[in-house]
Amino acid sequence: MELKEAFGVALRQARLEKGLAQEALAPSQAYVSEVENGRKSPSIEKVDELASVLGIHPVTLFARSYLVDGSDLTDLLKRVTQELHELQ
Repeated sequence: MELKEAFGVALRQARLEKGLAQEALAPSQAYVSEVENGRKSPSIEKVDELASVLGIHPVTLFARSYLVDGSDLTDLLKRVTQELHELQ
């Protein structure tokens, strides 16, 4: 699965878990639909806005995108933590 498709799945899952309609995330329901279906990739600014409406950190949306294929959360967090420490 391509990353933009995985991001769309992650966004849809988060939106549904929060009990929100597509219209609640952005002024254009069509735009949200296109993102959720992997036809559009949101800008970093738009990811920040979407996450804010969902009440979550933008990194959570990105992380969840990498878990859509069944990857392990613990392994992902361990890798990200290690890489962040190495970059300091």
